[in-house]
Amino acid sequence: MVRSFRRGGLAAVLALSLAPLTACAAGSSSQTLHIKPDNAEVTKGSIQVQNAWVLTQTSGPATVSARLFNNGTSTQTLQAVQIAGGLVATLKDKNGSSTVTVPAHGTVLLGGQGNPAAVLNSGAETLRNGDVQNAVFVFSSSGAVSLPINVTPAAGFFEPYGPGSLAPSTPPSPTATPGGTATPGSTATPTGTASPGSSSGKGHKSTKGATAGSTATPTSTPTR
Repeated sequence: MVRSFRRGGLAAVLALSLAPLTACAAGSSSQTLHIKPDNAEVTKGSIQVQNAWVLTQTSGPATVSARLFNNGTSTQTLQAVQIAGGLVATLKDKNGSSTVTVPAHGTVLLGGQGNPAAVLNSGAETLRNGDVQNAVFVFSSSGAVSLPINVTPAAGFFEPYGPGSLAPSTPPSPTATPGGTATPGSTATPTGTASPGSSSGKGHKSTKGATAGSTATPTSTPTR
């Protein structure tokens, strides 16, 4: 199955960009978009997944971008995204949660600045641009939703939704250690203090004894 990535990319970007506006005006169902993407879309229960792509870069992680629709009356959560070959995406919602909330009668876009993310860190280097992989999106109520997914570089139409849109991770600030604080050992033994032997040892006592003896026993005056 050979398709034009350029034609498919244009349709996908138009659908992604118009979906929120159309959803506000006529509901969240993808039928109101009137744009058929040039890749697979799957509906299971109240959940629909469309415009799903794996977006790669020269080095580093890849991302999964997709439009998720929840046409039901209850909120669902996206709990996992798996790609054939054992690749599992790390999910991060806008609030930092490890699952992605899809509200009732709502739609969520995976990928792009300020949106939930699905990041393929480990093993992403095995993905080849132009391949079609099988992907499984696991939802809290609808369960596993499977569909073929195209692998393409995060360039041109796809660049705003690829790995480059990920917020840079901030390393934790190191805990400051006050400089010059003496260790307990050095504090307990001050430098320059005389050792017990030199300040209060037996030698000192014997000296006191000799002095005391000479003071306490005066020289006797010889009698005639």
